[in-house]
Amino acid sequence: MNSTTLRFIREHLTDDVHTLALQVRRYPDVDMPAALTQIAGRQAAAQKLPLWHACEDLRYPPHLPLEQCSSEATARYKARILPKADSLVDLTGGFGVDCAFLSECVKRTVYVERNEELCRTAAHNFPLLGCRHIKVVNSDAIVYLEQMPPVDCIYLDPARRNGQGSKVIAVADCEPDVARLQPLLLQKARHVLIKLSPMLDLTQALSVMTQTEQVHIVAVGNECKELLLLLGHSPMPTEEVPIHCVNLPHTSVTASDLPQSFTFTRRQESNDVCRYAATPRTYLYEPNAALLKAGAFRSIACRYDLEKLAVNTHLYTSDRLITDFPGRCFHITGSCAANKKELKALLGEIDQANLTVRNFPASVAELRRKLRLAEGGYIYLFATTLRDGQKILIAGEKFVN
Repeated sequence: MNSTTLRFIREHLTDDVHTLALQVRRYPDVDMPAALTQIAGRQAAAQKLPLWHACEDLRYPPHLPLEQCSSEATARYKARILPKADSLVDLTGGFGVDCAFLSECVKRTVYVERNEELCRTAAHNFPLLGCRHIKVVNSDAIVYLEQMPPVDCIYLDPARRNGQGSKVIAVADCEPDVARLQPLLLQKARHVLIKLSPMLDLTQALSVMTQTEQVHIVAVGNECKELLLLLGHSPMPTEEVPIHCVNLPHTSVTASDLPQSFTFTRRQESNDVCRYAATPRTYLYEPNAALLKAGAFRSIACRYDLEKLAVNTHLYTSDRLITDFPGRCFHITGSCAANKKELKALLGEIDQANLTVRNFPASVAELRRKLRLAEGGYIYLFATTLRDGQKILIAGEKFVN
């Protein structure tokens, strides 16, 4: 990029890129496509990659690689769970976020990427980020894997879009197909860490990834982001594989923003006996997104001595306050039938609330229209079903530690 383009980028870092795109004729000396890519990338990185955003000279790729790359929070988490290693190969380098953070744990790192432009971007960025020991290789992942020497760890983030650009969620539909490559991957490494779509069914993933030693389901700000499988040479029965559920904060400011974690196995989930509540008690508990994705429905009740509202209602209740529950806790202020008249009697003049639907025959939008209820406020309403089939609204105030 020429100096005029670089100056334009610096002067318009906070401007709307769609508006700038309409002004291309005003700046004939500016490489506008390149400028808009850098401005959009830097704006996206402000929240997703704050450490990288602070480095002004970084180059950003087009939209899709930036959209698909890990956030700083999830990349740091992967670095924490990576087994101790001296050598690492990232076979699907992309924008290089995971590679950069994983490289902090090892002595020798190789970044492999078949897109030449992304390789140039990574080669420019890594030294600026202090990652001078990463070797950048422009190659197809499978070609490199077949000829590479053995290493301690391999990392892959398979592409989850088909040839038409649509998202895919099955392991076999990803590219490269890590299920087919599983034997070769473990010939080349002691451990393999694979990032998959959080939409993927965990049972299906474990059925094809037979060398799995650990599962990590990662949410950020209570939004499920990643399903991680750690493969190794000491696999165990599917029912015994530890499943780690973690909910990372966007920022860690207060005690309630600290990471929430819960570990269980499918055998524990199968063996645990869950108690059910006839009516909601003093406190209501809602598991975080990682727990709900993992299916730890009975395990969480037994671990924290909670009662479940119904078999398919993944809400829990207790007379005891549990401050370290991995999810949200609410002090129940009342409950009523799901109609406007009873809700009016419960809430009085309050006409707004934060509404959640759990095992209830209506969407949030439909219920808001029926109840004429605005969004927001300090009241939380849960539309749900009790064990006897009764449909109710539970009102509560959020507990903040």
